[in-house]
Amino acid sequence: MNLKQSMLIAIALSLLSLVAWEYYWRTQGKLPDIDDNKDLWAVQRAKVETLSENGVILMGSSRVLFDIQLNEWEKETGIKPIQLASAGASPLPIFHDIVNNTDFNGTIVVGVTPGLFFSTTYPQAGPWKRAQSRVEHYENRTYAQRFNHSLSMPLQKNLVFISTSEEGWSDDIDLKSLLYSVSYGEERMDEPPFPPFFKFEYMDENRNNRMSDKTANDTAFARTVKNVWKSIVEGNDRPPQKEETMTFFTEDAKKFRARGGNLILLRCPSTGMFKDIESKHLARSDFWEELVKATEAKAYHYADYEQFKNLDCPEWSHLSGPDASFFTTELVKIMKADGALTKTKTN
Repeated sequence: MNLKQSMLIAIALSLLSLVAWEYYWRTQGKLPDIDDNKDLWAVQRAKVETLSENGVILMGSSRVLFDIQLNEWEKETGIKPIQLASAGASPLPIFHDIVNNTDFNGTIVVGVTPGLFFSTTYPQAGPWKRAQSRVEHYENRTYAQRFNHSLSMPLQKNLVFISTSEEGWSDDIDLKSLLYSVSYGEERMDEPPFPPFFKFEYMDENRNNRMSDKTANDTAFARTVKNVWKSIVEGNDRPPQKEETMTFFTEDAKKFRARGGNLILLRCPSTGMFKDIESKHLARSDFWEELVKATEAKAYHYADYEQFKNLDCPEWSHLSGPDASFFTTELVKIMKADGALTKTKTN
């Protein structure tokens, strides 16, 4: 057998192996998915640089990612928003970046998840650092990183077996994650106990995010996500930094509004444990209403609208895909009726 034949056989076997591996994961219910990493976020952030005053930017934590569906917003307004929300993060660093590093004076919708919004202004704290690291990556990314991301997108959109994530989900199936998941002896005994955290949504290249049907319909699977939320809440004994966060955000809000920007605050639904905790420790009158008053922003709280009061979050914090579509459509209709999406002309 000559070298050419050996190469052809090796290539054929490699292709067959890849096809078999891809088929296996698809039979396990996996679908191609895009990683919501810093590069994907930076692509959307770059669009702000040329965004007109008619543009819309969404920011906040994961509730804005799940609950606002970009296609539904576009159907109602003719404008597709830029999604800059970041899961598990404070929106303050991202809002600060847009206000102070761009001239954008269109509409910004800021989601207020109380436990994260009012959490901290300390640069090394998780909620702040997660958001700030994305801002810094956008500012410092190299051409090589941009090129690598562009090359990866067709693969991410079409192949299951390369699915990975910056978050490090328990069910990531790329080779690196699979190897890491194998424990040997005491090598990983020093890691703190933490419930398995499985990916429970799908994202597209515009960062439109949607809860998986499995999460919405399989109560046992949704319970695994609830277990993670419980673990995070039980491990967090830091009190909210209300004064610091409100002062920081309010200064940027006034600066944004002074240049003609249209600021909208949004409180998305929560249920179960999160609703109880937020009602008890982050009372609406003490946090939300004071924030609205201090910023003089237009504001929408889901509890004020009859059509939203019975929406249920399968894992306490985010809406299912169909409910998110409904929430987005109805919310935009309400905003349009109020004239909230129309910029106030400034002299």
